[in-house]
Amino acid sequence: MTKRFPQRLIQTFVSVSLSAALLMTGTLAIPAAPASAMSSSQAKDVIATAKQYLNKPYKFGAALGQTRNFDCSSFVWTVFHKYGKSLPRTAKELSKVGTYVSKSNLKPGDLVFFYSPIHHVGIYIGDGKFIHTYGSPGVTITDMNKDWWKKNYATARRVM
Repeated sequence: MTKRFPQRLIQTFVSVSLSAALLMTGTLAIPAAPASAMSSSQAKDVIATAKQYLNKPYKFGAALGQTRNFDCSSFVWTVFHKYGKSLPRTAKELSKVGTYVSKSNLKPGDLVFFYSPIHHVGIYIGDGKFIHTYGSPGVTITDMNKDWWKKNYATARRVM
């Protein structure tokens, strides 16, 4: 009887494991809906709008709806608001909307986030660069694959 107990235990374990593996394999075999990037003309328009604000000063807590100055999230909010996209106010809240995008699959117009916990956001413009605002000179274009930005990249989201 002592020989049969481990054998039954092993058979049960194998049976449960195989069932779970088949269930998970079947579940994972169903392709996830791809995050659709905005059209290239939409992305060009969004980026052109963002570039209109180059060098506008940075101001933490800048009011929404005005364009004299921006913080990172009010900048993103303002640009996307011009295209009818309603977005949350803070970088942390923005990091929860839309669809996750891996760094290797970034498309112009995607939102990129930095720090952990997240408290900085910008708009990816292509070729490893993003437009955002912080400190001096205000709204600027930065290479996200260099220096501090590379080390502190957190995630990206596709919102359009």
